[in-house]
Amino acid sequence: MHITLAPMEGVVDSLMRDMLTRIGGFDLCVTEFIRIVDQLLPKRVFYRTCPELHNNSMTPAGVPVKIQLLGQDPNWLAENAARAIELGSHGLDLNFGCPAKTVNKSRGGAILLKEPETLYQIVSEVRKAVPQGTILSAKMRLGFNDTSLAFENAQAIAAAGADLLVIHARTKLDGYKPPAYWNWIAEIKKVVDINIVANGEIWSAQDAVNCQIKSNCQDIMLGRGALALPNLAQIIKQGAAQMPWDEVRMLLVAYSGYEIFGDKGRYFPNRLKQWLGYLKLQYPQAGILFNEVRALKTANEIIPVLNKV
Repeated sequence: MHITLAPMEGVVDSLMRDMLTRIGGFDLCVTEFIRIVDQLLPKRVFYRTCPELHNNSMTPAGVPVKIQLLGQDPNWLAENAARAIELGSHGLDLNFGCPAKTVNKSRGGAILLKEPETLYQIVSEVRKAVPQGTILSAKMRLGFNDTSLAFENAQAIAAAGADLLVIHARTKLDGYKPPAYWNWIAEIKKVVDINIVANGEIWSAQDAVNCQIKSNCQDIMLGRGALALPNLAQIIKQGAAQMPWDEVRMLLVAYSGYEIFGDKGRYFPNRLKQWLGYLKLQYPQAGILFNEVRALKTANEIIPVLNKV
């Protein structure tokens, strides 16, 4: 089984990738998307989103990191894809699944699932632009408002030359509401000759097994489940026990150090509260801690609360 850490805009940045891959169980990470509009972006943009490029595009724990691009112009996406690979990204991923309204309004992300021909053009141009041997993947949902184009979209991506397809088993309209329709992935597998990774609603080892059975996929991608349970990948792969709360609390303390002494200190209070919002799905203590820090606005106020035994 191959487990990928999902790209999650505003959540899974390089600091979170570092922490989660140090715990173990992940085989690959995908960055938050880099938005491509009408230019070749300067190298600093790629390094900002993927500082792991300075480390052979690997996290400190040695897990490869792949850059994800989002946009609607095949030529500009192709040029930026070539740059990402030139800088050392471990393959290239294309985002056809982001449900954010602001992104969809500018013809990015899931809105393109209404246009199979555009998907084909984008993947085809990127395929031609990157060196032979580059693993090109795409991430899609089952559709925008419905699943009527699910097969056609997957076929367009495969026919255009992608090596790998990640399917989030919900439509844009579904958002993140359960359930994920894993059985749809199995149906899509029947009509495309491409490796597929299943994604959506995997919160436990049993969920992972159920997803594999219903999707007919061996490989999975973890997103929110890994934020709620930091060693979920280890639990799934190795049958590890759930990380005890004391260890999770120490992760939160370590995260405060990363954020404050890194380049994102001003984001720390909101990032921490966001993470606690996921952790409280698995740990009651996180809910208590969230209530204690909810009204606090600075790191200096929050860190003493984290350090309380």
